[in-house]
Amino acid sequence: MGLDPEKKAEIIKEYRISDKDTGSVEVQIALLTARIRHLTEHLRKHPKDYHSRRGLMKMVGRRRKLLKYLRKKKPEVYKELIEKLGLRK
Repeated sequence: MGLDPEKKAEIIKEYRISDKDTGSVEVQIALLTARIRHLTEHLRKHPKDYHSRRGLMKMVGRRRKLLKYLRKKKPEVYKELIEKLGLRK
């Protein structure tokens, strides 16, 4: 189960660059982070759900690649986003 539409719209509204932006790197990272957190909670309740674990690992890898791209292209935006999302201590 993915994110409910209201939650997704709220995340997009918070992290978008312009009014019609739904697919910028920042929005994609924020959405992936929300899905990763949701799936992590699911796996705490269901530790033997290996298919969902594989999906989680794919999402983490995709987010890592997007963060690497953002760090290279816009380092100041990267630092703000990391702090806002609570990633990397």
